[in-house]
Order: sequence, then C-alpha cells, then structure tokens
Amino acid sequence: MSQHVGHGRKPRTPGPPVRSIRPFKSSEQYLEVMKEDLAEWLRDLYGLDIDAANFLRVLETGLVLCRHANTVTEAALAFLAEAPERVQKIPMPQVGVFCNGAAQPGTFQARDNISNFIQWCRKEMGIQEVLMFETEDLVLRKNVKSVVLCLLELGRRAWRFGVAAPSLVYLEEEIEEELRRDLDLPSPDPPPPVPPARRPCHFHNLDQMVQSLVSHCTCPVQFSMVKISDGKYRVGDSNTLIFIRILRSHVMVRVGGGWDTLGHYLDKHDPCRCTSLCEFPRSFSLRG
Repeated sequence: MSQHVGHGRKPRTPGPPVRSIRPFKSSEQYLEVMKEDLAEWLRDLYGLDIDAANFLRVLETGLVLCRHANTVTEAALAFLAEAPERVQKIPMPQVGVFCNGAAQPGTFQARDNISNFIQWCRKEMGIQEVLMFETEDLVLRKNVKSVVLCLLELGRRAWRFGVAAPSLVYLEEEIEEELRRDLDLPSPDPPPPVPPARRPCHFHNLDQMVQSLVSHCTCPVQFSMVKISDGKYRVGDSNTLIFIRILRSHVMVRVGGGWDTLGHYLDKHDPCRCTSLCEFPRSFSLRG
C-alpha cells in the first residue's frame, strides 16, 4: 500500500517536477558518512585505530593501502585455486604491490607507496578511470571524494572473491536482490556471496526519519515522497523510485551507482531547499 510521507497537507496546485534547481552541491555530508563506513571496514579488517576524523592521516603513508592490495591479491589467488573457471567472469589481481614499510607521511617513499597502489587498482583490478584518484589527491587532500569512491569500488570488487566489504556494499547487494525479485531477473553469474548477517533494518524507524526530513519542506505544495514498500519511495510527481536505508544513524539514498544522504538529496530536489540555499552564494562554494 502506497502512503505519503509528510504532513499530509492536500496540494492546492499540481506540484513541480523533480529536478535539481541548485547549480552546485556540497559533498561534505555524504563524504563524511562514506569515510566513517570505510574507516570501520578497515578497522575491522586490520585492527587499526582509524575513524572518519583521522581516516586520511592513517592512509597517507600508503602502508594500509598496499597492505590491503596484497590481502585482496592473496584472497583472489585462493579463490582462483578453488574455482578456476571463474577467472574470466570476475576481474582478479594476479600480483600484489611492493610497499616501503618505513615510509613517513609526505615523503617520496609514501608517495611511491600510494602510486604503487593506484597502479595496482588500474592494472590488476581494472577499476575505471572515473573512480580512480591520483597521489596528490590523498597526500595534499586535493580530491578526497575520488579516494573514497576508489576504495568503495575496490571493496565491491574484492567482495566477489571473499574479502569483507564496507557496509554500503552489503546494502547495495540487498537492494540489487530486491530488484531481481521484483523484475524476475536471474542472479548474476557467478552469484555474489551471501552478505554477513546484520542487525535488521527497522523500517518503522526509517519511515519516521524520512518523514522528519521531508517535513522541513515549506513549499505551498509540499514536496512528496510516497512509500511504495519498505525502504522504497516514489519522489515528487515523477515516476522516479529511490531506495532508502539506514547506515548507523544516517538515512542514505541509493542514487544511480552511488549513495547520498537523504538530507543532501532533498537539498538538491526539494524546490524550497535548493532555492533558499542558492540565495547565499557567499556561504557556499560553487565548486561542490
């Protein structure tokens, strides 16, 4: 049963089409969520003292990156030994990377470690250039988003042959499985691993959080999100369907091949929010 999320006010006129009025965006919010998820992932894998706040400092020598590359390579070779017929179906690394264990932050050795990891991602994992980063992006914090997207993509790929993945990857697979059921599609070949058990999503709490965020709308005709099923909503007056999940305390939206926070998503699509944000050019960077 479909239901509207919001205050339930009856619209006086047809609502506006869903579109991004805002000519720029601030990516800090969802980047922090992704850094938090990646930090927890690396902490669980390697017992590191890492969180969203020190995430880049922990990575800047390249030691953790190279260690993970070699862990992924070892897992791939073990997987290949058990299932050699799958080598043509899943991109798998054949060699690891050299790492200078004495590298200090900002040194040539640290840059070399990071460069080795980047080349490994390109050549051994086949990660697309649009998801790659450059050494300076990490060392000088020039493009943190690219660092985050690369690690998330690496997590997706390595999970296919047995390496634990970030929580966002498991949420993605949960949504993909739901889509396959809805559309009666076959499972991919080879089938993905079964995600680890996680605490169930309390969709009642999710609905309350969605309603709270949507209720900030001040448009004469309130921007609507219609609940189609648990975690699935229709946006505005369009036929656009989005999937929403809770990641820790964050309400996340599956957008295309990536993620956004629901708050940031609404900032870009709810007309009153994007209009009000655009009225303060001195307070917001046009670079995004």
